[in-house]
Amino acid sequence: MQHVTLIGDSVADAIPGDDRAVAILKQGIDLDLEVAACRRVDQESCPDGNVRPPNVVQLAKAMGSKLGANVVVSVGYNDFEDQYAQNIENALAAFEDAGVKHVWWLTLRAAHHPYLNMNDDIEAAATHHPQLSVIDWNVYSRGHPDWFQADGLHLLGPGSEAMAGLIHKTLLDDGVALKPVQVATKALPVARRGRPYAARLGAAQGLAPFKWSLLARAPKGIHLEADGRIIGRPLARPGTYVLNVRVTDSAGSFATRRLTLRIKL
Repeated sequence: MQHVTLIGDSVADAIPGDDRAVAILKQGIDLDLEVAACRRVDQESCPDGNVRPPNVVQLAKAMGSKLGANVVVSVGYNDFEDQYAQNIENALAAFEDAGVKHVWWLTLRAAHHPYLNMNDDIEAAATHHPQLSVIDWNVYSRGHPDWFQADGLHLLGPGSEAMAGLIHKTLLDDGVALKPVQVATKALPVARRGRPYAARLGAAQGLAPFKWSLLARAPKGIHLEADGRIIGRPLARPGTYVLNVRVTDSAGSFATRRLTLRIKL
């Protein structure tokens, strides 16, 4: 799996507090969440209580190669409009020095007018930095006031899950996140009552090794092994039986499929 570091301020800080949002985001990636309230890009961060978190540039310099090749940035709500464009440039330079190969930067939800201009700065930076891609959170979140607290910026549960989903979809589309596992087997061979039976289920995509299980009991005499082998000697009456199978991959994604097993005399 590829390593991805998410750097955020108090808006993205809602994600680690939401188990479902974390589960959505970490599918198929090795995720590092570096989020903190009051973080700025390259100005001294505002105080969160008695603590000022490192800004994005400071964090990049401190982490170095630990950032990995892929970084997602959701920072800007505490920044200064007239300095944001240069701060983005400084952050990209710090990322390059740390060995980062690809940066995704979320636009700001434009609940206040300065954020419109700051979003233009993000878009402008992407036009001359091929390693920078824009994730348009501002457009994606329009028409969803139920995602936000009263300030229209900080996230409620549905908002944190929506942001996580948007980031994950982008990483999936860009080939960074592994595609979730799928059950590849579509049909099972016919079984004969009282005779040895063997079949093997197959998985597609996802991260091996895979673990298989049944969601309901199999016909008498038939067993599904964790490695996907269906074995045994069917003792059930002749007929058609349903096997609801589940496969889970090593990245935590899973899939189910309803298969039919026909038993003959």
